[in-house]
Amino acid sequence: MAEEISINDLGRHASSTETAVRSSVERVLRSGWYILGKDGEAFEQDFAQYCGTNHCIGVANGTDAIELGLRALGIGAGSRVATVANAGLYTTTALMALGAEPVFVDVDHGTKLMDLAHLERIVSEGGLDAVVVTHLFGLLHDMEAVLEITARAGVPAFEDCAQSHGARRGGRRAGSFGTAASFSFYPTKNLGALGDGGAVVTDDPQVAQRVRRLRQYGWDSKYHASLRGGRNSRLDEIQAAILRAKLPLLDGWNGRRRDIATRYSREIIHPRVQCPPVYGEEFVSHLYVVVCDDREALRAHLAASSILTDVHYPVPDYRQPALADLGDRAGLPVTDDLAASILTLPCYPELSNEEVTRVISCITTW
Repeated sequence: MAEEISINDLGRHASSTETAVRSSVERVLRSGWYILGKDGEAFEQDFAQYCGTNHCIGVANGTDAIELGLRALGIGAGSRVATVANAGLYTTTALMALGAEPVFVDVDHGTKLMDLAHLERIVSEGGLDAVVVTHLFGLLHDMEAVLEITARAGVPAFEDCAQSHGARRGGRRAGSFGTAASFSFYPTKNLGALGDGGAVVTDDPQVAQRVRRLRQYGWDSKYHASLRGGRNSRLDEIQAAILRAKLPLLDGWNGRRRDIATRYSREIIHPRVQCPPVYGEEFVSHLYVVVCDDREALRAHLAASSILTDVHYPVPDYRQPALADLGDRAGLPVTDDLAASILTLPCYPELSNEEVTRVISCITTW
């Protein structure tokens, strides 16, 4: 049997970064300071500069980044927030924790991103307090078009950049368009830590100050809480040091991901498999997702050749059993259709050219 091609291989990634990561961890261990120290501050400065924002606040994970970022914008109980339902429940989980109501927007079949025509219709009905724009699978949305809609409605746009580290459009990176934005540094992300981690970026100093307080119990000084809704959600020094070491390599990794995606899009030729178009810097290929009219048959065919796949994501948020009280959302036909037909292929920087060729050949001959 041929050697297995995994959907991702963190072992290869760890080997390629071992020297830099080990040096960073050892530096933190020697310092004796493990929470909210110099490496955390340095990473926040470095990542803010990389994103093109004035502020970066490290937090414990990407979902906390969404929740605390939205809370800092004034979102809370009773707020109505537009979002998509095809992005793995993460934003919806944060909204539930805030006591806010998700207002689900359908997605475009081609990009898999929020359908702006549908968003316009929802905005015209009024009553929204914010819009969360998810740059799904690593594709940066047309944020100028989004901001035209949100500006007319007078509501903030919040970017979910968990899968789009480094994506650029018009010279600006993901996270620099909205009022604020969230990032995840989960190990499989384009920029990943060795555990959980996240961040909020923003140009607004008041939003930044509120997130800094919220991540540590709402304190404005030690043991003095001036802001409700705070918690313990801090990016620790070891994870920050690791992210600092990896950040200079991110653009190179993104370029390799994009090269693999480009090969897939150009060379996979099959009447039953729809590939994304070839994109430029707006796509950092966090996940390479195709559409197939018989997903399970294609998955089985690939598995028989030791090529692993995944589905991101098989159940729309509003069809999750835990959220049954949200009611039926029959008005989101594209979201439902994609949930039944999307398939994720292996796409990560350490994937070899020969492995990419194997994936292409296996699909083309299906």
